[in-house]
Amino acid sequence: MEYKRNRFHNQRNPGENNSADILIGRNPVMEALKAERPINKILVASGERKGSIKEIIALAKERHIVIQEVNSVYLNQLSQEGNHQGIAAMVSPFAYVEVEDLLEKAGKNGENAFIILSDGITDPYNLGALIRTAEAAGAHGLVIPKRNSSPVTSTVAKASAGAIEYLPVARETNIVRCIEYLKKQGLWIVGADADGETLIYNVDLKVPIALVVGGEDKGVGRLVKEHCDIVTSIPMKGRMSSLNASVAGAVLMYEVLRQRGS
Repeated sequence: MEYKRNRFHNQRNPGENNSADILIGRNPVMEALKAERPINKILVASGERKGSIKEIIALAKERHIVIQEVNSVYLNQLSQEGNHQGIAAMVSPFAYVEVEDLLEKAGKNGENAFIILSDGITDPYNLGALIRTAEAAGAHGLVIPKRNSSPVTSTVAKASAGAIEYLPVARETNIVRCIEYLKKQGLWIVGADADGETLIYNVDLKVPIALVVGGEDKGVGRLVKEHCDIVTSIPMKGRMSSLNASVAGAVLMYEVLRQRGS
């Protein structure tokens, strides 16, 4: 089946979770300010005016953003976990991009494409940690599936420590078709799996690549694995047979960085 683009396929549906419209915690709010993401209002817990919150308030005032003082109970309700660090921001919905935008970013930087494909990471903390590492490792973007995956939520944003403001994320209905599209654009698809016959250190990662990182429980799906050009593995010398998805992703991404000498 031909991979057809739909310029509107990443728009939010009316019934979609709106939790991504709230950023919780100091780092996510600060990075949103630095990235000049549209912010409607910043909520600060009563009495919180020290440390980085003081810096956030000063930056928000420079941008003429409304700052509202609220009690901690209200922030607890917004965060659902209570770990709000005394601050939250009401922001515009997270803007997903197109896969072409990720390739265009690589081209503008004069670099071989380095894209991360997430195949079924449902834990928002894992996804946030993966986003944080991908941004730090210089990946050009992340692709997540619309189904069987965590979307970008406030929890993901907090777990990414604000990195979500700098790493473009595309959301695709069909990851296999996306893989086929990327192949046509000259990318090699490198899957990571415990049963991969080739160690990651023996794979040429200097070429344009899309690195597939599987979910927490099932790893990379069978159909996705079949469409990879190569399935690689991370050496495991201890008794554990697998790593946390975000940790495995970090090992793989930094091997890309090491090979590319940057």
